[in-house]
Amino acid sequence: MSAEFQGYEQDYGVLTAEITGRIGKIPKLSGDEKKQMVINVEKQLEEAKELMEQMDLEVREIPAQSRAMYSNRMRSYKQEMSKLEADFKRSRIAYSDEVRHELLGDDGSSSESQRAHLLDNTERLERSSRRLEAGYQIAVETEQIGQNILEDLSQDREKIQRARDRLRETDTNLGKSSRILTGMLRRIIQNRILLVVLGIIIVFTIILAIYFSFRGH
Repeated sequence: MSAEFQGYEQDYGVLTAEITGRIGKIPKLSGDEKKQMVINVEKQLEEAKELMEQMDLEVREIPAQSRAMYSNRMRSYKQEMSKLEADFKRSRIAYSDEVRHELLGDDGSSSESQRAHLLDNTERLERSSRRLEAGYQIAVETEQIGQNILEDLSQDREKIQRARDRLRETDTNLGKSSRILTGMLRRIIQNRILLVVLGIIIVFTIILAIYFSFRGH
């Protein structure tokens, strides 16, 4: 794992701890103090998302054989981020209800009804967000599987290329051996022909010698 990833991970841990603490404080504050706290949390959430993007880029650079563990860690970080955003949305809804009640003088029952409606919409948005997150994760995993397949195909191609080179080398050696054997066979045939001719000459000489021997008597 790269030092950059470790640094991003540490910064992310510190930042999410601060965000969690500030979200818990929002319902206890009022007025401008509460408004400023909401603004600060929004900024910190954006910073946390940027850190997650940087960590995700670092994970993509990790070799495929050891990437799964870090991908699981990224999934838990993303789940944690989704929970923080949901908690912050609830705090903001409560904050918005309080401000609207102060400005418009809404009665308690109307505020509670609107709050329940907003919470219901928030839950729907969270479910949609989780589905989108699941789809994104499937796309990332599919991309990783595709990269692994491409790496395997590349290795197989190299093996086939090496086997082809060995076959060419073997074919060349067989060609040389065939030429050597052909030359040896030619020399053997020539030697046998020479032996036959010498044998005929010797037999013919013996016959002539016998013939002239009898003719002298």
